Amino acid sequence: MDVLITSASRKVGLVKAFKRALSQEDGGNVIAIDASPRSAALYFADRSYVVPQGLGEDFLNSVQTICHKHDVKLLIPTRDEELPVFAAIKNAMRHYGVTIMVPDHHVVDICRDKRLFLEFCLENGFSIPRTYSLEEISMISEFPIFIKERFGKGSKNIFIAKSGDDLIYLLRRISEPIIQECIDAKEFTVDLFADFSGRVISVVPRERMSILSGESFVGRTCKNWSIINESVRLARALGLVGHNTIQCFWHNGSVKFIEVNPRYGGAANLGFAAGAFTPLYLVRLIMNKEVNPVIGEFKDGYYMLRYTKDVFLKEREVNQLERYNQSGTV
Repeated sequence: MDVLITSASRKVGLVKAFKRALSQEDGGNVIAIDASPRSAALYFADRSYVVPQGLGEDFLNSVQTICHKHDVKLLIPTRDEELPVFAAIKNAMRHYGVTIMVPDHHVVDICRDKRLFLEFCLENGFSIPRTYSLEEISMISEFPIFIKERFGKGSKNIFIAKSGDDLIYLLRRISEPIIQECIDAKEFTVDLFADFSGRVISVVPRERMSILSGESFVGRTCKNWSIINESVRLARALGLVGHNTIQCFWHNGSVKFIEVNPRYGGAANLGFAAGAFTPLYLVRLIMNKEVNPVIGEFKDGYYMLRYTKDVFLKEREVNQLERYNQSGTV
C-alpha cells in the first residue's frame, strides 16, 4: 500500500517513520507532496510531487490524480489549514479506497477555533486556564496576562501583557483575542492515537522543556496518569481519530487544556521512540489488521533532543523535480 503525506516541508522524520512502518508490514511507498521543490522532505520520500499552491481545485485535482495513479490507501494531512478541506472530502475519497487521517468536519472546526474549543471544554467538564471576555477586562487586577489570536497557530501572535496599559495596547493589535491567566506550570504535549471508530490506542504525554517557533526541541515523556486519563476522556468527547497533538498545563494537580491539533506535530518522534509507533498503527488499521490498546505502555522519562540537519542538492536535482511536476505528468 502507498501512503501520501501532504505539505511535507521539513517533516523528514514523519516521512522516514512511515517508510519504516510500511517496511514492517507488506511494504509500499511513501509519497510526499509540497508546493515548493525546495522542501527537504520531498527528497526522502519514495516518490515526490510539487503541487499547486493553495487549497483550491487545482490542488485537490492534483491530490486525487496522485492517489489514483499510485493506488494510495492512506492520506496524512499535516497542516492546520488543510484539515477542513480534507474533512469535507474524506467520505468521497473513501469511495475510491483512500482513508484520510482527519476527524469529522465539526471536530476540525472546534479544534481550529480556540474560542469554540474553550467553550467545548467548559460545557463538557474539562479544566482550562481562566479566560476573560472583553467585557471583563476591567476586572483584571493580576498581571501578567496571556493573549493570543482566536485562529492563531504555533507561536505567532502570542503576547504577554505585564500591565493594564500593555493589555489595552495589545488588544488594539488583535482583532479576535483570547485573554487568559498566565500560568506558571509545566506545559505538556500529549500524542494521542485513536482508531477510526474513536477507540483510544495510545497516549504519550511529553513535557515541553524547550520550545522554538511553537515546536518542542527538548522534551521528556512523563507517565502522568491524570494527564493520560483526562486526554482519553477529551478524545472520546470530541470524537478524535488518528494521531492528535493535545496541549495542556499540569497546574496544581489539575490538567488544564489549551488546544488540540488533530494531526501529527513536529516532535511526534519522541512518542514513536518511546514505544507508541503510531504510523505502524495506522498502516495496520488500513490493512484491516488488529491494533490493540497500549495506553500507558511507553518509556517513562525518555528524552528527546532535536537538532537540524542539512541536505545538499545540485540545482539540476531541484529543477528536475520542479519541471517534472509542472509538465502535468503525475
